[in-house]
Amino acid sequence: MSEKIWRIVGINFDHMHMGDLLRMAKANPAVQIVGVSDENPERAVKVIEDVGLDRALFEPDYRKLLETTRPDLAILCPATAHHADWVERVAPFGPHILVEKPFAASVAEADRMIAAVGKTGKKLAINWPLRWVPAHVTARRLIEEGVIGELIQIHFYDGNRGPLRHLAGKVVVPEELANSQKAQAWWYKKSAGGGSMLDYLGYGTTLGAWFMNGRCPVEVTAMVDTPVGLEVDEHSITICRYDLPGSGLSKFETRWGTFTDPWITQPQPRTGFVLIGRGGTIGSYDYAKTLRVQTRQNEAGEDVPVDELKPPFNNPINYMLHCLESGAEIEGPLSPATSRIGQRVVDAARRSAAEKRTVAEV
Repeated sequence: MSEKIWRIVGINFDHMHMGDLLRMAKANPAVQIVGVSDENPERAVKVIEDVGLDRALFEPDYRKLLETTRPDLAILCPATAHHADWVERVAPFGPHILVEKPFAASVAEADRMIAAVGKTGKKLAINWPLRWVPAHVTARRLIEEGVIGELIQIHFYDGNRGPLRHLAGKVVVPEELANSQKAQAWWYKKSAGGGSMLDYLGYGTTLGAWFMNGRCPVEVTAMVDTPVGLEVDEHSITICRYDLPGSGLSKFETRWGTFTDPWITQPQPRTGFVLIGRGGTIGSYDYAKTLRVQTRQNEAGEDVPVDELKPPFNNPINYMLHCLESGAEIEGPLSPATSRIGQRVVDAARRSAAEKRTVAEV
């Protein structure tokens, strides 16, 4: 890295991950956080104070913030259905943009984001926190090395006790309080892009596209469970068929309402991936210290330690600044190209669930 100091702003605090991203930015000595903005001052100020930033950084008008600070990078964390709107608002001011997952509420909106940033010549990245889980990075390496042969099936299960059960930094919210907030929270509003499918399916399908080297399924069948009194689902199951001889079916399941949060105690089923190749299998679970790997040479399997992720390849802020500094392309799940494949599957799953049919127009 050069001696350049990267000027970063955070805009829109709908997603609690803004606090995590600002904390990562603050920890990088090459970063200066020059401002934050949100329509809800109380919400934003609480987060920046929790992160240890000066509340004077807050500016309610995002336009004024962008005009006066001229940041190199803008971090955006709006509600899913508003990702395209916010990228289109911010992009003309000229920063590179990092959007917290998911990519968007639809492929059409994802394409609006790509087009808006493309006009400026700057970079767009979509952060998927599971991309930085050492187990999944190690699994990708083992697949690339041919340890399990050609990957032919993906089994994904992920979620948590619910988006209102924790704040930035994984601070736990009591269940009764979380339940009382559902009626007001964007997470539970269809118009805002709420629901477990939009929240978590993109994780599985985007990292799945990464594991599959860009392959997209040819058929998608999905079902959701929407509890009485809610507008959106808290549980979804998506079945995908890939055009691979003898591949069987892949499954992507999302759940708000796991028995425990996986970053504290892994629930059953465990969250993460089981990856099946022609010559072996990999069990890659969220936050695990080892992978379970079977091969033709060792069918009983063995525990393989996860790789240590070192800067700048250990979190989205360090990685994106590395790409900006070096001129390297943004690759893997953070790239719009890979994330768009994941979004195509999400769109197909939503159509399938709504129309109660298998969708082949992926």
